[in-house]
Amino acid sequence: MTSQEELLPGTRRALLHRIAVAQSEGRAPSLVAAVVRGGRAVWHGSRSSVEDHAPDEDVQYRIGSITKTFTAVLVMRLRDEGVLDLRDPLEKHLPGTGAGEATIAELLAHTAGLAAESPAPWWERTPGSLRPELGDVLGSRPFLHPVGRRHHYSNPGYTLLGALVEELRGAPWEEVLRSEVLEPLGLERTSAQPRTPHAGGWAVHPWADALLPEPLEDLGRMAPAGQLWSTTGDLARFAVFLAGGDDRVLSAESLREMRTPAAPAESADVADGVSYGLGLQIQHRDGRLLVGHSGSLPGFLANLTIGVEDDVAAVVLANCTSGPLLGAVGADLVRIVAEAEPRIPEPWRPLRQADPDVMELAGQWYWGTHPFGLRVLADGLLALGPLTGGGRRTRLRSNGDGSWTGLEGYWAGELLRPVRRPDGSLSHLDLGSFVFTRQPYEDGAGVPGGVDARGWRGIAE
Repeated sequence: MTSQEELLPGTRRALLHRIAVAQSEGRAPSLVAAVVRGGRAVWHGSRSSVEDHAPDEDVQYRIGSITKTFTAVLVMRLRDEGVLDLRDPLEKHLPGTGAGEATIAELLAHTAGLAAESPAPWWERTPGSLRPELGDVLGSRPFLHPVGRRHHYSNPGYTLLGALVEELRGAPWEEVLRSEVLEPLGLERTSAQPRTPHAGGWAVHPWADALLPEPLEDLGRMAPAGQLWSTTGDLARFAVFLAGGDDRVLSAESLREMRTPAAPAESADVADGVSYGLGLQIQHRDGRLLVGHSGSLPGFLANLTIGVEDDVAAVVLANCTSGPLLGAVGADLVRIVAEAEPRIPEPWRPLRQADPDVMELAGQWYWGTHPFGLRVLADGLLALGPLTGGGRRTRLRSNGDGSWTGLEGYWAGELLRPVRRPDGSLSHLDLGSFVFTRQPYEDGAGVPGGVDARGWRGIAE
């Protein structure tokens, strides 16, 4: 259920105003939205062209390519179980496709070099029965680009991932999705086929306020790329899962991996601040990092946007082929809540135990002449970063043997070792061959290249 009382009246009005403008200016027959904060839906709103008949959070809309995120979760579950490795070529697990040289990670990130669409006729407005086999989806020339070299969005790529799930689970994609994701997360109104109540899909004439019903095709083999129907209520719960994980389905760590850029960006993407992870779109907008996915099929538009750091997510659905820009609407809903009602941080709490060997690492260090600070955090991690300006920074996790591993940025995966003198005192830190000393170029501290015996001097010396 949605608690409308958890947001301030001014915030609720701003949210309603934003979707009202989107529905009116975008000429959508209906538009429905939800906002999530603190692990639950806190607002729901809708606008409709039918008087006194606005949809609620239980009405299904087709969500198009948001389906891809569900398929990616299934693949990541197989990876976490050790059934496959993301570096595996598809051929290892699903032979004979003609596209088997692409790795599973490349398929997830749309870097496999595959075509964007299946061969004509356009698969979104024709029956899936026209493409009963994977060869019908891929065509005679599946690769348009070198494998792994560029991001090129591919619907057939996710068809292959759905087939991979079926091969390794020994069951249809839809059945695996229901038992492994939908049921554990309580997504009872998400399905491959529409269930009452559901919206009808419409095309709106570009030069007249007139409607044309769109066909509702079963996508067949292409289902893992865009088949699903869902509601704002279910997608709000799915957003909670994508932000924080659920060990019954997928861990928070694996979801962080999905939210990490995995595709080389085109020049235009760099300018626009967008990227792609493993089944999730990533964008930098209004000074905040947003993840999620958009979707469209004839008659429907969909968007799911998560501001992970703000702990706010938005879902927006509409039943028109084109019109309102739902990605912008979703980002605006997140921004409205994040700015009007900023996230209240958790109370600061001290370490439960202060390990003397770890505490000895804390404080100021120098990489050459560049000052860094190293802090010991209450969650057991270390945080290393420059004391002034920008630059390389990372958090580090203990390996249990006195060494630490970087978790992000330039030093992700790199090893930090405290180096001690023969008497046991701490000499310096070695981080991936970078030596950090207590004083700039400290004599006797293992500085690469050594330290001039005359030491520091003035210009006249």
